[in-house]
Amino acid sequence: MFRNTITGLDRVFVTDIKPPKVVLITGPPGSMKTSFCYSMMTRFVEKSGAFGLYTTLEETVDSHLANMKSLGIDLSLNMQISDITDLREIDQIVDEDEETDYIAFLENMLRHFKKEKGDRFKVFALDSLGALYSLMEHEENMRKKMFYFFKLLRDLDLYSFVVMERSIGGEANLLGNEGFLVDGVIMLGIDRNRGKLTRYLQIEKMRACKHSMEKHSLEIGSEGMKILGPIFE
Repeated sequence: MFRNTITGLDRVFVTDIKPPKVVLITGPPGSMKTSFCYSMMTRFVEKSGAFGLYTTLEETVDSHLANMKSLGIDLSLNMQISDITDLREIDQIVDEDEETDYIAFLENMLRHFKKEKGDRFKVFALDSLGALYSLMEHEENMRKKMFYFFKLLRDLDLYSFVVMERSIGGEANLLGNEGFLVDGVIMLGIDRNRGKLTRYLQIEKMRACKHSMEKHSLEIGSEGMKILGPIFE
């Protein structure tokens, strides 16, 4: 059903994404990573009746919803948004030599919703991985922690979307450890050709799924996000 969440996404995916999947949504600033991820999730839960959890570490809930509403995307009753502001406050009152284990908190939150919602809990998003790394910058063995975090997402049989910033001009580069740990990588970029800027979507990796490898132009209009045809360079 994800092929039908955003107009034109079925131009890119030949077969649908099936859970469990951990998919990286990556791109430079301004490439609409958050908007794409949130649009896809809200339309999926509305169509399927599933429950979704969106966790933002970079904005407050109010700020996130205001940004989405400006694009014509409303909050679904089947979605819950967490900005873990409470953890930021807790982090300021614990001993300065200790560091809050945000990954452990996320894992506990995911288990809670899976127990509460059961099989209805189908989709999760983390926005963003870079913010999580910043919050845990002194933590050792982050690759090992992320390996087991991604494993939990799969064990819970979730569609999981993880947003991660990517530098402009880094389209062809692997993203270090994350590119190997995830099941899929969706690149949202900005094409600069003949003095014109065009946003685009490209699938760099998606296990067990047939898909196009071409760049497809992406537009935002009064009816929300829409994926158009391939960009020919």
